[in-house]
Amino acid sequence: MINGISINMYLLLSTVLFIIGAIGVMARRNTIILFMCIELMLNAVNLLLVAFSTLHNDTAGQVFVFFIMAVAAAEVAVGLAILSMIYRNLKSIDSDLLSELKN
Repeated sequence: MINGISINMYLLLSTVLFIIGAIGVMARRNTIILFMCIELMLNAVNLLLVAFSTLHNDTAGQVFVFFIMAVAAAEVAVGLAILSMIYRNLKSIDSDLLSELKN
């Protein structure tokens, strides 16, 4: 039990968040929505790492969360820069139009 909440509730919440993110990645074509769904999936993993870290009184999971959040912030910065360049060239951020960049 973590603050009166069982680990099963954390597992359930994290699973639901991860599934929502995975469905969003597979179903959506807007690139910004894809990035948001990837971030949702990363946050689901972060939630589990913190929950298990607290459950076992070990700070290693919380340190991993810190590094995952730093990598996610860098991913967002690079991803938005790439998206702005794609929008400048194609006037759209639809991921189906990215195949035109091959030519």
